[in-house]
Amino acid sequence: MLVGGDRMTAEIQRGEELQAGVQSPGLDSRPECAYAAEPLFLTRTRLRAQRRILWLRALWSSDRSAKGIAISDEEVNRILRHPAEMAEQEAIFYEGNLEARELTRHVAEADDLARSDARWCALCQAFGLTVRESDLLALAASVAAEPAFGRVCGYLHDDASACFATVLLAGTLFGWREAIAPDSALVRWHLAHVSSKTAHPSAANAPWVADPYIVQWLSGDSAADPVVAQAMVTIPARRVAMLETLDPETRGEIQHFISSVPPPIEIELTAPAGTGKRTLAALICAEMGRDLAVVDARILAEAEGGAAQMLEGALHAVRAARLAGANLYWNHAEVLDDRVRQMIEGACVVTFFGSEVPGKSHAPASIARRAFAMRPLVQAQQRKLWSQFTGDPLPETIQGWGLRPAELRAAAQVAPAGPDAVLDACRRMLHGEPGELFSPLPCPYGWEDIVLAQGIRRQLEELTAQARLRTAVLEEWGFGRLCRMGRGLNVLFAGPSGTGKTMAAQVVARALGRELYRVDLAGVVNKYIGETEKRLKQVFEVCERSAVVLFFDEADALFGQRTQVKDAHDRYANIQIDYLLQRMEQFDGIAILATNRKNDLDKAFLRRLRFIVDFISPGPQERLTLWRLALDQRTPSGEDLLDGIAWDWLAENLTLTGADIKAISLAAAFLARSEGARIRMDHLMHAARREMNKHGASWRTSDWSAPSHA
Repeated sequence: MLVGGDRMTAEIQRGEELQAGVQSPGLDSRPECAYAAEPLFLTRTRLRAQRRILWLRALWSSDRSAKGIAISDEEVNRILRHPAEMAEQEAIFYEGNLEARELTRHVAEADDLARSDARWCALCQAFGLTVRESDLLALAASVAAEPAFGRVCGYLHDDASACFATVLLAGTLFGWREAIAPDSALVRWHLAHVSSKTAHPSAANAPWVADPYIVQWLSGDSAADPVVAQAMVTIPARRVAMLETLDPETRGEIQHFISSVPPPIEIELTAPAGTGKRTLAALICAEMGRDLAVVDARILAEAEGGAAQMLEGALHAVRAARLAGANLYWNHAEVLDDRVRQMIEGACVVTFFGSEVPGKSHAPASIARRAFAMRPLVQAQQRKLWSQFTGDPLPETIQGWGLRPAELRAAAQVAPAGPDAVLDACRRMLHGEPGELFSPLPCPYGWEDIVLAQGIRRQLEELTAQARLRTAVLEEWGFGRLCRMGRGLNVLFAGPSGTGKTMAAQVVARALGRELYRVDLAGVVNKYIGETEKRLKQVFEVCERSAVVLFFDEADALFGQRTQVKDAHDRYANIQIDYLLQRMEQFDGIAILATNRKNDLDKAFLRRLRFIVDFISPGPQERLTLWRLALDQRTPSGEDLLDGIAWDWLAENLTLTGADIKAISLAAAFLARSEGARIRMDHLMHAARREMNKHGASWRTSDWSAPSHA
């Protein structure tokens, strides 16, 4: 109410102020198509404001003769009248006044148009707004969309300082007198809120402010919260409807669950990054006729403003999904804190949470929730997916790799550059450059380079065949059902030093066309509790999908026997071995363990090994072959290199391993070169004596006098 001064002067001032926000009622007779010039919510509010102003001016006109009186008798009488009587008189005025009747017709037309306004109807339906909430939002949005309309609110409040939307004014304009509940949808979804500076938020005259992003959306704009716009992407149902499902079993289980329980529903999808969780969720939503809004929770978590900003960003993401009629997918859901999880409970018909590891259950009893773990691609699916990406067959260089859909797509980008480029891209994606935990071993040897007893060679050939045929037997023939814990191939090479264990691993890796990586025990084993297990986990995870052969040299250092617990050290040592037992059983790659102390290994490891190959020192026939392989007859330029070598005597009389023979041959070559001569038996005997001394053995001169030439 205006206090002091002339009412007529105030009327004139108000009339000048209204020029910015309200047209003269008599000039508003226009066709319906003219409403398109402004948002319908503003039109509905403006027309009601114009009609209300006509009534107020009629009431206030009786006070114009009361000059110099702050509060007139007529005004007091009017204020004290019963509200029902005033409402009746207002209705009579609208019926009798020509301009008011015309405005009432326009109000009805605007209301009819609003019922077909796609955005306004979508908003009311998405958030379940009541009529009162919708009207209050329309008033608050009008002030936000047209700031000058705030002055109209001040006029209608009869208070120049009340230039804002209130529950009182909304009820007056739209014809209701009920209050707005504190937990209304407007408040829950932050569509509008009471100003934070208000002392009494529940008061009927408390100022309400519409959310600017909602106002922009209602006005036909695509403006959104910048953080949400960066973190959110929508996958249209039409884009994925024809895609093939990579995990039909999991898809069927999820669809059955959704069809069996009432909404809202929460689905947790657990699988490593790049497995296709979002695609699977989008396919399920497409079957429901809904798009999928994907939100990267990490981007929200990293935004400036901390937890409060993350909560606000999550709410804006939910609002955007509901307005689009889409289901919601939270990528990296593990970063969502409890407040965010509570806020988004039941926010959409179906909400998906994607994470790499299962999380704790957050849903209350009122929400149906279930977790599903996605299955990795089998080789046939990899080949089919690669063909879809490139039109070509899967390169041999990456066959057998445990590649995920996203990795296949990334590798397909470099496919035109050739198989080597594809291999390099896959290697970098899966394990990058070898680090301190493992290092590559060259594989220069083939089957023709290694000398073994026939029984040992047959075992190596058999394990190589099993490694090569794993996909055919386990997937195509279906024998994978017998390997539920893990489908890896774990092998033990046991025997004395120098008998060819490392070389055999190199030969097997080369025969399989795989790289060989040796685990660095110095980098893996750590004195801090739990650190060794953490590093071993990293080694296994990196190597089992990249189709490499993992080589544990001196395996007894890691896979030793468990002992009776006498102190904390024993307890944690046993825990480490228990972890290795479990992880080896789950390993899906090829692992070769080498040791010269087989009896020191824990017995439980032996059951988890597919092959145990016992390497023995070579016999005379094998030693003869080893000597001839180590000592070339001629140099690369064709010059004679040997002089009077007694091959049979060397093989029969010197009980040596292959590594010893290589070392002796190399030492003899240096001796001969220093003398400017060919390699003779005395060079070999001298080198053999040195080598035997390293092993703690000694020869008398008579034991190794030069034999007669062979």
